Amino acid sequence: MLNRMLHTDQGQAMANLLAARSGLLVCGLFLLAGLGLAGDYGVGVDEVVQRNTARANLRYILGPAERVVTTPFAHERFYGVAFELPLLLVEGALGLEDYYYIHRFRLTATHLLFLAGGFFCYLLAWRLFNNRMIALFALLLFLLHPRIYAHSFFNAKDLPFLSIFVVALYLTERAFRKDTAGAFLLLGVAVGLLTNLRIMGITLFAAVIGMRILDVALAQGGGERKGILTMGGLFVAAAGLTWYALSPNAWGDPLAQLTGILSLTTDHPTVISALFQGEWIRSDELPAHYGMTWLGITTPPAVLLLGAVGIAVAALRSLPRPRAVLANTRLRFWLLLAGCFGLPLVGVALTGSNIYNGWRQLYFVYVPFALLAVGGLYWVASALSGLRWQRAGGYGLAGLGVGLTLLQMAQLHPWQHLYFNFLVDRTTPNQLRTQYELDYWRVTFREGLEYALARQPGEPVTVTGDTVNLKEMAATLGNADRRRLRFAAAGYEPDYALSLLTAGFEQPMRPDVAFNSVYPLLYNNTALSLRALDSSRMNADGVAGYEGLYRAAVVGEPIIRGEYAVYLTGRMAVLVKEDCRTGERAGRFGVKVYPEAAAQAGRIPGRDDYRYLSNVGARLGEKCLAVIRLPDYPIAHLVAGWYVGAANGIAWEEAHSFTKPGLGEMMAELGANRPGITTGTGFEVYRQGGELIYYREGCRRRDTGARIFLHIVPEDVEDLPLERREFGFENWEFYFSGQGIHLDGQCLATVGLPDYAIAEVRTGQEGYWEFRGLPPMAPGVLREWAAALAGVAADYRGEFDLYWRDGELIYRRENCTAADTDAGFFLHITPEDGADLPAERREYGFESRDFEFNRWGGRFDGGCLAAVPLPDYGIAGIRTGQYAAGMGEVWSVELGPAAAASRHSDGGGGG
Repeated sequence: MLNRMLHTDQGQAMANLLAARSGLLVCGLFLLAGLGLAGDYGVGVDEVVQRNTARANLRYILGPAERVVTTPFAHERFYGVAFELPLLLVEGALGLEDYYYIHRFRLTATHLLFLAGGFFCYLLAWRLFNNRMIALFALLLFLLHPRIYAHSFFNAKDLPFLSIFVVALYLTERAFRKDTAGAFLLLGVAVGLLTNLRIMGITLFAAVIGMRILDVALAQGGGERKGILTMGGLFVAAAGLTWYALSPNAWGDPLAQLTGILSLTTDHPTVISALFQGEWIRSDELPAHYGMTWLGITTPPAVLLLGAVGIAVAALRSLPRPRAVLANTRLRFWLLLAGCFGLPLVGVALTGSNIYNGWRQLYFVYVPFALLAVGGLYWVASALSGLRWQRAGGYGLAGLGVGLTLLQMAQLHPWQHLYFNFLVDRTTPNQLRTQYELDYWRVTFREGLEYALARQPGEPVTVTGDTVNLKEMAATLGNADRRRLRFAAAGYEPDYALSLLTAGFEQPMRPDVAFNSVYPLLYNNTALSLRALDSSRMNADGVAGYEGLYRAAVVGEPIIRGEYAVYLTGRMAVLVKEDCRTGERAGRFGVKVYPEAAAQAGRIPGRDDYRYLSNVGARLGEKCLAVIRLPDYPIAHLVAGWYVGAANGIAWEEAHSFTKPGLGEMMAELGANRPGITTGTGFEVYRQGGELIYYREGCRRRDTGARIFLHIVPEDVEDLPLERREFGFENWEFYFSGQGIHLDGQCLATVGLPDYAIAEVRTGQEGYWEFRGLPPMAPGVLREWAAALAGVAADYRGEFDLYWRDGELIYRRENCTAADTDAGFFLHITPEDGADLPAERREYGFESRDFEFNRWGGRFDGGCLAAVPLPDYGIAGIRTGQYAAGMGEVWSVELGPAAAASRHSDGGGGG
């Protein structure tokens, strides 16, 4: 009996030890699993960018030659490096040079930090509920969110913030519970680190300050208030100094760095197209429910249910007695959790923040949501405390939900980041990829490389793909496989191209899809396509499919005849070259389409309203062709192109307009016949019909990247909308790429003008160039007018030839320079009936319509021409000429409708 009691005591002691260490035990098991699984994940698209930003900061620290950190993109200098910089330093200390080992190290370090965050989540839940079972559930909910778990390996941008966020939450609860200087100093360090990683950490900083202010208001005496203020001051100092120390770019000008970060948060320069609920939408115009919807459709159902219960119970307990809750540190923490979950989602919705790629920038809100969810489980278990079996059943159902999630994660491995729950259709073929973004991180390309290598065992394999880090992705493979891989960007012709499938790219429209075996059948979805580019590599169906598309296309007339002929076949653009030399199918072929709806809406579109679609060319014998599926909506115009090299340089590009015929021809005409009238910075601005034309030869990306302002001043302010009359002009601003095209190093944009009379146009790019006045007419328009005068006798020949025809007076000069048109023109019109004159002009006996040459014309082909409209009353005579300031009249002439012209040299200037 004594022996049995001893064994019972030993068993109980072991049980107590396991319970006390359950959080560490679970984290240890996940660590062992993670070490084994890390090598299965590919390289995220941001990994190279993150390391380069860390390098730039390290160069600045070791020898700051400039005031700011210099990165490839200006906005990257505002990215925090509190996680990336230590990783880079450890890489150097360990002597890691092969990217295979660098990538493994980064995956492991990011995942380790995630597991540390999970352990602090466990500690926080234990402190909040004093229940190890509930704390263990909190840890499991934290670790077993499928998307977040996968991101914990390859996402070194959003997951470190989530991990440090839960640590900071734990330290917040600890600091207010202990209320010691050390606790608040430690909390300040954590919040400073958090704010460096993402500026969103400043919300927790504000929350701590708010709770300290509340404590001051509730304090009983001056001594207590002084202690609270002291702790708050220590927290602020520790947070500020930590942020400053970890932000090299702030060392020269902290305020400028903070301002830049805040500006980047509210107006991020990266604007992309996001596929959401079946529609492609600009990332800065996404609906308010975007973040909440993504959270809802990608979070396990059991967590959603428990989270709803937890929020409801927290609200029911807090709302009836808000004063008591605010005065109670423990209860107040639940309000903090609710705020940390709800306020970021509401803030993003209300401010229209530019978020994209699902809800990855908001992953941190899952931490308070998971704690609220286990709160729901705790309160349900407490309500059933007297009902033993029912309580056990509640825990069992929660455990079943966790188990099902773990099973789904195992089925999806290593693609857990593509998890969706039952709220979306996961069974209809192609449904998911036509509704939502999938592997925007391109980590699945690793499996694509393995597939290509397996198809050609023992042979060299040349690949290309729509990702910036294909070489780094290849480096994660074994040495034997890496030695067989070659890259099209290095000059080789690609055998295969890896590309994400997007909405509308479906069989049999894409006969070249060869990769559909990795993604689980549960989703019946292809996230990745791998295309053989040569008929010798295609299967019979692929060759037959391409041959069929080619035969169907060439029956019609091409919409573009250029380096490649472009045909339309249904909703497909087929780019064809009949005699294709080796190397001419390298790179990518694409079309940029601009929707007709945007043009008809009359709004000035942004740079991302052009949707870019691409494919890789294929060879069929001597022919090369590429097939690109067009969207289902009507298209205003498209640009077809061929892009080569790692930077997708333009090898050939040409435009076709469905609603503005001649868009491509306009580009060619301006390029061939440059009239030499510019804004002084390389841009030329013209009018043509009801449009304003912007043109530049030798156009670079940076020339068109900045927003263009366009202020239109009417002759009559009453023509303006009511809200603009106090300003005196209409304000239209746009991005060049939303209105224009790039062709062979030239760029052209057209913007529709209002139909009222315009007195002046002010346009340009802030800090770069500006044009003010009325731009000249486009050379093509002037050339048409000149052609209409062929064989017509001039009414006067002199400095300018004058033609009085059809209600217009036309001024023309064959050899014309800027000096010839700089002087002002006067135009005095004498009516047959003086009563036709405006009242203020009757005492003079003529109407004065003085003008600048560009208002009614411009220069072209070395000459110049202007056509000035005349009034519709009977005209007895016209006196016109030029005058210059300080010189008076330069020349003048009098014309009569039935009299020969006579020239005069006397008289005054423009009346």
